[in-house]
Formats: sequence, structure tokens, C-alpha cells
Amino acid sequence: MYVIVKALGYFVQFLEFMIFIRIIMSWVRVNPYSSFYSFVFRVTEPILGPFREGMNRLINTGPIDFSPIVALLAIRLIYNMLVGILFRIGF
Repeated sequence: MYVIVKALGYFVQFLEFMIFIRIIMSWVRVNPYSSFYSFVFRVTEPILGPFREGMNRLINTGPIDFSPIVALLAIRLIYNMLVGILFRIGF
């Protein structure tokens, strides 16, 4: 069980790190055709895209994109719930 929880924790940290990198890359001028930018975009867009669309439907945030914040909170919430469930079932 410890190995699964640890691996899940590393995966969540990787996703959070990639989202933070994408936030920073949105503040500075980055070549959108670079392989690093492409990698970060391919990793984070499947996570951020649905949150962005949902937030645009519910509230108009204007030019500020709050989807990374909501995604980070959701990722952490889901991780904590999964770890709690795994410990309860004794896995």
C-alpha cells in the first residue's frame, strides 16, 4: 500500500509542478513552438481545459484564468480522498 500511495503522491506532485510551470510560462514570453512548451501544454491542457470551460460557463472571469487554481485544488482534494479510501480499506 505504501508504494501505491507514494507513487500516487509523486504523480500528483508532477502534475502540480507542470501546472505551476505553465502558470509561469503564461507570464513570460516563451517560444510556443519549443519542445518544452509543447510538453508542458500536452501534460496540462487535458486537466486545465475542462476547468477553463466550466468556469467560463458559470462565471465570466474576464482576462484572468483561474482554472489552474481550481485544478490544483481539485487535484489535491482527489488525492486526499483516494489516500483516505486506500487507508480505510487497508490496501
